[in-house]
Parts: sequence; structure tokens; C-alpha cells
Amino acid sequence: MELRHLEYFVAVAEEQHFTRAAERMRVAQSGLSASIRSLERELGAPLFVRSTRRVELTEAGRALLAEARRTLASADAARQAVAAVKGLLRGTIAVGAEQCLGVVDVARLLADFRDRHPNVEIMLRQGASADLCADLRSGRLDMGFVATDGKPPEQLDLIPLAAEPMMVVCHPAHRFADSAAVDWDELEKEIFVDFHRGFGAREVTEEECAARRLSRRVAVEVNDVHSLLDFVGAGLGVAVVPRPIARKRPAQVRAVPLTAASAYTWRVWVALPAGRPASPPAAELLRQAQLGD
Repeated sequence: MELRHLEYFVAVAEEQHFTRAAERMRVAQSGLSASIRSLERELGAPLFVRSTRRVELTEAGRALLAEARRTLASADAARQAVAAVKGLLRGTIAVGAEQCLGVVDVARLLADFRDRHPNVEIMLRQGASADLCADLRSGRLDMGFVATDGKPPEQLDLIPLAAEPMMVVCHPAHRFADSAAVDWDELEKEIFVDFHRGFGAREVTEEECAARRLSRRVAVEVNDVHSLLDFVGAGLGVAVVPRPIARKRPAQVRAVPLTAASAYTWRVWVALPAGRPASPPAAELLRQAQLGD
């Protein structure tokens, strides 16, 4: 089984189209199709269901995809390890990050890393922490900056970076705006603006409310920080967010601490796939993140 065949297989699986996959891999479509047929013959099973508009993975194809990604990642890590011995980092690092973490400047970190290691290609994906964790498990990402309530995700190792308390943000005319602090129980009758499920802040709020047996109504769901603050600033609801987010727009929204000790804390971690060593570029980026270097 050739690595090239696996690379073509993964490209077709992700693009769901032979022509787009061939363009992505910069090969003739006939050559790519021949590689896929060769792989299917070797494995003794069809990997795709083909149609005129798209291709879909068969059950055998779905089983192969995760292993193919892991195999390609391991091969790339081997090449990078040899390059590291020579004193030169090269290759590709795929990084995931939930937005506006506040405790780590991902943009600056990656820019500094690129300046120091210009032969490493950096790929960044931004998204909800739950989605990033899934990408780490599947091999799409090498490392991720994620926010969770502290429960270790399956098949991942978490390295702590920071922990921040949760705060209430509200419209300046809201009844909470001039309070010194707000109790969690006071939130039960409020209308909420919140992130989609899978974001770290949403997970912490859901866990805390469940522990306190509080019901709440989420009327507005968003997938970015700025939209959340826009809707809160427009008076469409309150939100519970970590302190770095709560302090972003002091002129448009009020940030108020929550009283009483919380059972759940918003924590930021570096997440790595468990069971395999980090690639040399990932290990170096982790070192810079931990040192703030």
C-alpha cells in the first residue's frame, strides 16, 4: 500500500469529487482514479459510491479514512523528526483554536513561530472546541487551543494554559448592570444569548445550571464572540461568558461578576492526540505557548 494512494483517497473523501481532488493534488484525474482503483483491488472492497455529481464513502471507505489520516500523519512526523535531527524544522502543522480565548494570542504565537521556522507550513482552523477535538482525534489537526469545563475529552491529552471565572454580560440598562455581583439563581428567568453547543463557554454554563437545577431559555445562538456581544448590547438577552470575553466591549455591555463558588470553570488547554508523540513542529509550538515565548 503506497502513501500516495492514501493521499489521493483522503483527498477524494474530503472533496467528495474526483475532479476537485485531482486539482487539489495537482495530478491528472485519470491517474488519481487509477490509484483509487488500485487501492480498492488491494483491499478487496469498494471505497466509494460514485455518482455523476459526487462520491460518497462506503462503509469500508469510512473505516479506512481515519486510519489513512493517522498513517499519513505518522509518515509526516517521521520526515519531520529526521529534519529536526538536522537542526531544521520543516513540514506542515495543522492547528485548531476556539476564537477569542484571551489568555493566549494565537495569531501572534503563530506569526512568531513562522518567523522562526519559515520552512514549516502553518494551517489554522477556527471552530467550536468540541469540533476541534473531533478533528484532533481523526488526525485532521496536530494540536489545538481549546476551552472546556475541564473534563478530559476521549483520546486526547490536555495541557493546561489558564483558567478564568465566568461573568454575566448585559445591556447597560438591564437590571443587572449596576449590581456589584449577580447570583446564579437570579439568571433563571432571563433570556439568554449563547454560543452554539460545542463552545467551551456554553459547556461551562450548561454544566453549572444543571448542577444547580436551573432552567434557562436560549433565544439567540451564535458562533462568534462579536455577534454575541452585539446581540447582548442590543438588549436581546444576557450572556454568561469567561472574563476575557466579558471585558471586550465596556462601552456597549456591562460585565458583572457571579457570586458564590462555581463548580465549573472555563479552562484553556493545549489539546494533543493521545497515544502518539507530538510532531517536532507541534512540540516546538507547544514549547513557545507554554513559555509565552
